[in-house]
Amino acid sequence: MSGETAGSPARGGVRAVAAVDLGATSGRVMIGRVGDGVLELEQVARFPNGPVERADGWHWDLEALWGHVHAGLTEALRREPGIESVGIDSWAVDYGLLSRDGELVAEPFHYRDERTARGVDAVHGIVPFEELYRRNGLQFLPFNTLYQYAADARVADAETSLLIPDLLAERLTGRRVAERTNASTTGLLDAHTGEWDLALAEALGIPGRVLPPLVDPGETIGHTPPGMGGVPVIAVGSHDTASAIVAVPLSSPNAAYISCGTWGLVGLEVAEPIVTDAARAANFTNEGGVDGRVRFLHNVTGLWLLSETVRAWSERDGAPIDLPALLAEAATVPTPTRLFDADDASLAAPGDMPTRIAALLGMPEPGAAERAAFARVIVESIADAFARTLRTAGELAGRGIDAVHLVGGGALNALLCQATADRSGLPVLAGPIEATALGNVLVQARALGCFGADASLEDLRVRVASAFPTARFDPRP
Repeated sequence: MSGETAGSPARGGVRAVAAVDLGATSGRVMIGRVGDGVLELEQVARFPNGPVERADGWHWDLEALWGHVHAGLTEALRREPGIESVGIDSWAVDYGLLSRDGELVAEPFHYRDERTARGVDAVHGIVPFEELYRRNGLQFLPFNTLYQYAADARVADAETSLLIPDLLAERLTGRRVAERTNASTTGLLDAHTGEWDLALAEALGIPGRVLPPLVDPGETIGHTPPGMGGVPVIAVGSHDTASAIVAVPLSSPNAAYISCGTWGLVGLEVAEPIVTDAARAANFTNEGGVDGRVRFLHNVTGLWLLSETVRAWSERDGAPIDLPALLAEAATVPTPTRLFDADDASLAAPGDMPTRIAALLGMPEPGAAERAAFARVIVESIADAFARTLRTAGELAGRGIDAVHLVGGGALNALLCQATADRSGLPVLAGPIEATALGNVLVQARALGCFGADASLEDLRVRVASAFPTARFDPRP
């Protein structure tokens, strides 16, 4: 399409947008194309992402990440000059602090950095968790942003704090805003009004000035520089799970979802937050979704456990592990009778995962010949945690769950999908794999008028179901 100018509709009625989709282990820049009977993705760039250890703890290498994003968008615009907008999503809770002149104060900390523990004590010493839950609706996770702020002395001197996708959008547009779905993960957004809880921030000693104006998915934040096409940067569900849930082709009002990658986000879409004592005790969260929906869910440690285990084995062997071959062999091993708690706190930090899991199982770390059986234990333990969480979600919301939609990278793991069906007693519908990027693309396309002014989330999901058929895993006795 080399004859078109940036910002003009692509030929043949098919329109193009660029989606920046950043995960905790890798990032991608995708071209999304939308038209009559067309919904497709083209990967333009894929790059590694992960924690880097500095003298003061674990951080994100923001400059490297920005370099990858900038190069990916430049290549996307070269391949598809008809791109009409850009949207950015990423993981939640982590932030960068900016000075008055717009300079980054320091590299963003990584949410797994252990400093957050002292932030928890500081916050709960002022506002008990019971009150926090009534106000922000968030499950207890020691790395939620308000705990990070409490452990970060630099906040007092900062002018603005921006979550990762907002930080990158600021570099593209010069505008400092907070997209609402991701802001809901900070612990400083009122779960009932969707606005900043400035009274809570003040009580915790967090300057109100660091909380930027809120924008909703579908709003235009600004425009890329002229050298990058001058196209709109549109707010999407910038928390990656919010984007992923847009593209979950829910088969019924009582269907649940699992957005499975590094984490497994297990829950239901509801209209209003559920902040009961029972929901708090079960550690369920109420996070913002697109169009004001609420993502009522619990974070379960997901494929992080498997990827960290494989990484440790690869380092010991001095050679990469063939993960598909390992999983294929694991599927032939008998179902294990002994499992471990996938959410155990000892598994939260980077490091020697096989040794820690073996300790939870009360067994020596397996040798090379036993790795397939060990991988099977990991997958079954994750599936067991998913199943328990699904049962709890249904009880807390008063719903009889009739199906589970598993999206994200975990949808490629047939062993995990089948184990989840077996342990939950529910059919698992796997796919789409690229739900997050699809949700990002669909929100942009709707904002550009591709589907008409009144297109609902359900309308968008119908398009996903048509373009990306799911794989079905029925529970076995």
